[in-house]
Amino acid sequence: MNEAKSLLQDLDDAIARGTDESRARALWHATDLLITGRYSTDEISMFGEVIGKLADEIEVAARAQLSDLMVACDHAPLNVLHQLAFDDEIAVAGPVLRQSDRLDEKTLIENALSKGQDHLLAISQRKSIGEAVTDVLVKRGNQEVVTSVARNEGARFSGSSLLHMVRRADGDSILAEQLGLRKDVPRHIFQQLIAKASEDVRHRLESERPEMMSQIQSSVTDVTGDLQSKFGPSSRTYFVAKRVVTTQHRHGNLNQDSISNYARQHRFDEVQIGLSLLSALPVDVIERALMDRNREMLLVLCKALNFSWETTMSLLFLGAKDHLITGRDLKDNERDFGRLKIETSRSILKFYQSRKNSTAADPAAGRGAELQMH
Repeated sequence: MNEAKSLLQDLDDAIARGTDESRARALWHATDLLITGRYSTDEISMFGEVIGKLADEIEVAARAQLSDLMVACDHAPLNVLHQLAFDDEIAVAGPVLRQSDRLDEKTLIENALSKGQDHLLAISQRKSIGEAVTDVLVKRGNQEVVTSVARNEGARFSGSSLLHMVRRADGDSILAEQLGLRKDVPRHIFQQLIAKASEDVRHRLESERPEMMSQIQSSVTDVTGDLQSKFGPSSRTYFVAKRVVTTQHRHGNLNQDSISNYARQHRFDEVQIGLSLLSALPVDVIERALMDRNREMLLVLCKALNFSWETTMSLLFLGAKDHLITGRDLKDNERDFGRLKIETSRSILKFYQSRKNSTAADPAAGRGAELQMH
């Protein structure tokens, strides 16, 4: 410890009275000692002070070289890494921002909030990026940055970041495709991308993500045997409900309040028929949305119809097993419902509507088709 301290003191003195050339030699000498030796935390901190002072006085090319060396050093002083990461020259900051594992999330966020697009792009290329850092990149980054983040499999996205990316992908086919190819994109986000994507992008995503397209198609057209047996077209109560609700709709009296009242009374037939008429979707699709354990489709439908949370909640309880929902699940659904945008949800609804014609020949869709004719 004393030997290292004495050596660093000598280097510090050389800095104060030396020439530019001697300072450069002192920098590389100190750097070599740091990289090749084994030191305590306090000694590394002292190296950091000396190297930091020297780095302030060298040219860009030398600082860039120092940056490469510090990235490769697993005990590089944190103050030096911070100094290099915030250098205005991306040739200096880039290697540290892209590769150093010693930069913590707080430092990365500070850098992403205060520096330019080149720095944000470097951060977007890290092998691992936490949600909080990604949030900043998505909001501040230009097209190149957000596309880079979308391509980065090590980037983690919060729900709000994904929704923000979907909005930015509107009209940006490259971003839409990169986002759609991510394996961690949930189904409801993928639905939004598909609903807003160009025809070319949609075809490519359908080709690259057939399993996701299959899930979406299933949610739109698949009706299980249990649903058919419980709410089948032969049900007498169903046809009675159909006449009542269709007449109500024809007279302009079918609205959010009537749907909410039906739901609170557990009148499933009236609810599914009413929602089918209001959304222009087959009854099969409404059944699936109401009964599916994954509530995403129902939340999107309610948001597209501009329903309140209270009405949406009554529909969630209607479709839940034994009409019961845990407090935690209800809170999660309310949060997800609040994050949805009406415009985006209506885009998804249009996508569902465009798919209904492809099921016209399916016997399971008969009831929905019949309803649309009256």
